[in-house]
Amino acid sequence: MTDPVRRLPTLLEAVLSVGTDLELRATLQHIVDGAAELTGARYAALGMVDPGHDGLVEIRTVGRPETEAGTEVEAGAGDSQGVVGRSDEFIGVPIRVNDEMFGTLYVADKFAGTFTDEDEQLLRVLATQAGIAIGNARLYESARQRERWIEGAAAVTTALLTGETAADALMTVAERARILAGASAGVILQPTAEGGMEIVTASTLDDPGDIVGTTIAPGSPVLEQLLGGEPVFVEDSATDPRMTTHVRKRFGPSMMLPLQADGRLIGTLALPRRRGDRPYTSVERLLATQFASQAALALVLADAQHSRERLAVFEDRDRIARDLHDLVVQRLFATGMMLESTQRRSMGDGAAQDVHDVLGRAVDELQSTIQEVRTAIFALQQPPADAPTTFRGKVLRETAGAAAVLGFQPSARFTGAVESRISEPVAGQLLASLRHALAAASRRAGVSVIEVTVDSTATLPDGRAGVRLTVYDDSGTGTTVTWASPL
Repeated sequence: MTDPVRRLPTLLEAVLSVGTDLELRATLQHIVDGAAELTGARYAALGMVDPGHDGLVEIRTVGRPETEAGTEVEAGAGDSQGVVGRSDEFIGVPIRVNDEMFGTLYVADKFAGTFTDEDEQLLRVLATQAGIAIGNARLYESARQRERWIEGAAAVTTALLTGETAADALMTVAERARILAGASAGVILQPTAEGGMEIVTASTLDDPGDIVGTTIAPGSPVLEQLLGGEPVFVEDSATDPRMTTHVRKRFGPSMMLPLQADGRLIGTLALPRRRGDRPYTSVERLLATQFASQAALALVLADAQHSRERLAVFEDRDRIARDLHDLVVQRLFATGMMLESTQRRSMGDGAAQDVHDVLGRAVDELQSTIQEVRTAIFALQQPPADAPTTFRGKVLRETAGAAAVLGFQPSARFTGAVESRISEPVAGQLLASLRHALAAASRRAGVSVIEVTVDSTATLPDGRAGVRLTVYDDSGTGTTVTWASPL
């Protein structure tokens, strides 16, 4: 029997090597290497009870045990016969982490002689130290993962609050989540008007292909959970009966996480891995769910900030428009009245004809300037060009802009299906004519009423169907401007 004292340095070296690395996979390899060296075994292996708990899919082995037929034997978790390759000469000792069974450490086929009780005792000492090292490695890996996800969530929040568009914001969330999760794709689904969900954004390692636009139809087994704001975890997207889209065959393990904040469901963040990739661990699921909640809150805050910025722009434009009307237009108008008065007084003096002509040109220039300033005021009252609105909304927006100059709100009336009948080019021409008519009406004295009518059921003189715009004001005996065009 070997003197145990002489083997203490080897034991100490094995124990120390087990704790030299904080990365879990490397720690497991040190354990297997140390077991083989400590016992003088030709083969060593580690069978884990639940490899998926730590995201591990393979068993660490030293040597290559073979069957009688000469083929390699795969080490199975807890399967001693699979680990040692049908050898009768083996030892197996359990490894526990925080009083929970982690797996079994095996050695087989000693180089010299047979395994002794001393070998088993030394292996148990190593297994005890291995349990501590594995626990430390787990804590370190968990801390690193949490740090990465927290940093990722902070980066997303910072990016979203710097003024990205809605589409860019969703892509930022999808791409950052894909990288953090080690997923094949990061996609965002949003509810559709029909009651389903549609992929609106996709970040992938390669060409996303036909992923964007893929729809989960109403009635899908997974849809109720997603629309209800529940997370869904899938072991294999290709075979799970809840998955119904045509792209599911490309993916394996997947997480589908709600993007929800303050009771508002923005959509779902899906993080699928390729088929055959390891499943998500419980820690990864928890961290990804927390990331999705933080990202949803950042999206809501970014949207609110964008709305505040737009409101500030509108308020500033309204202020400028009021200043132009109250100060510039009134002063120009007063100057014009003074010049007209001077022009009338100079008409009786033949020698002053040159002065009369100059004053006339000055009056014309002032009136032209007033018209241009009023047009600028109308433009300032309009929301940005990219603001989504219907045709009816655009007409109402023009009349609302004119109200800032007129001091009262023009009325607007619509006849027929103006939204569906009037084409985009015709709508643009109509709005330009309306803007011109409103500007002309604002220059007339004594205007207190303006009535705008848009009739999409009109018939043109040549018999064609058309649209007719009528702008009436009560200046003088009443002024009516009419514009018509084919649909």
